[in-house]
Amino acid sequence: MTSPNPSSPSSASFRDPSGFVFYRGGEVYRQVNLSYRDEYDRLMTSGLYGSLVEAELLVPHVEVNVEPPEPTTVYKVLKPLAVRFISYPYEWCFSELKDAALATLAIQQRALEFGMSLKDASAYNIQFGQGRPALIDTLSFEFYDSSRPWVAYRQYCQHFLAPLALMAKRDVRLGQLLRIHIDGVPLDLTSRLLPGRTKWSFALGTHIHIHARTQQRYADRPERVVPRRFSRNAMIGIIRNLEAGTRGLNWRPAGTEWADYYDATNYSTAAFQSKLRFVERFLDAVRPQTVWDLGANTGVFSRAAAQRGVPTVAFDIDPAAVEKAYRDCRERHEENILPLVLDLTNPSSAIGWANSERLSLAERGPADLALALALVHHLAISNNVPLDKVAHYFARLCRRLVIEFVPKSDSQVRRLLATREDVFPDYTREGFERAFARFFAIDEVRNIDGSARTLYLMTVSR
Repeated sequence: MTSPNPSSPSSASFRDPSGFVFYRGGEVYRQVNLSYRDEYDRLMTSGLYGSLVEAELLVPHVEVNVEPPEPTTVYKVLKPLAVRFISYPYEWCFSELKDAALATLAIQQRALEFGMSLKDASAYNIQFGQGRPALIDTLSFEFYDSSRPWVAYRQYCQHFLAPLALMAKRDVRLGQLLRIHIDGVPLDLTSRLLPGRTKWSFALGTHIHIHARTQQRYADRPERVVPRRFSRNAMIGIIRNLEAGTRGLNWRPAGTEWADYYDATNYSTAAFQSKLRFVERFLDAVRPQTVWDLGANTGVFSRAAAQRGVPTVAFDIDPAAVEKAYRDCRERHEENILPLVLDLTNPSSAIGWANSERLSLAERGPADLALALALVHHLAISNNVPLDKVAHYFARLCRRLVIEFVPKSDSQVRRLLATREDVFPDYTREGFERAFARFFAIDEVRNIDGSARTLYLMTVSR
């Protein structure tokens, strides 16, 4: 990931007065402020920290003697276990968002057992470091206060329950609303978009529809909201109801264009095995520390890198393909693959405060090696992106590149050209090599056996 300014806090860590993240020498640290001393001590001495780390629900840390950026306010400096790749909720498939939601509720239930509570339930505080969702914000806990309801309740509903309900009950693509609404999908909008029958669901009726009406009713009259005692049992009851409602939301990955790509591909067994052998050969030659598989589909070739112990991010535009990839990883307990939803023609941009709170895709790179297999023809022909622009952007994303060229004679390209005029005179092997040679040195070229396709290993020209 691109190193932020080492002398200042992270651009994504400024909202919490309890502390902030900063970088030094390429390492990530967290300053705990004096104002959070009592809560931090309770977290560490009560047994809650150890319980959460043992359950792999919280990223572990060690206390270190490092000069903090703001020494007048510091209580402790922590060095957390580094997360391999920072991903965002709008890049997660349905089951990733659901698993992150359930992890948040599990953390809250454990916190209550130790007299503490989550003071926020932001989806951005969850990351998939080892193939599982875990909390990365050590400063998210406060003392449990029985005089008030769960302060993070609204945030949980907007960050998790609302988008999950829309994805399950309407259309999985509505998860992309999280790109627009950085603090979660508004409940009044969710209530209007959901089918009317969901009002009769206890969980959605209570936590979405009634919750939305309550927000609107008291929006201009906060003085009418009278605090009352909220027992621990009542709190646990709400958490369990949210958990049951969240678990009851499901989505079946089917019906999208590329989810069954490998079942309908024009590859023969011999051609597929030839391609896999060349990819594995290139991986062994490069020995990358990180791999991004751009257009990974269900992650077949991502697994070749992951099986070599390389942390691999498997991007694809198709939410069904990403869902299948994530479910496979979960069933196999694979820790080195992170499937994510990404449209390369409209990749994740820098958003949030001052367009710097959430990093763009390129700002989270470059990867040591990128795979771009059976991808370029979709960008160049389906989306009319000139080959030199594809090459230029790829050169920003990686240091080395394994890329496949699929000629016009291939059935998959003919399929794309069947419904559009062929206005791509430069889409030839020679035109491809000429465009990429502007930004890459071509190290090796291999023709895939039993196919007209070609595989390249390239290095970015600096």
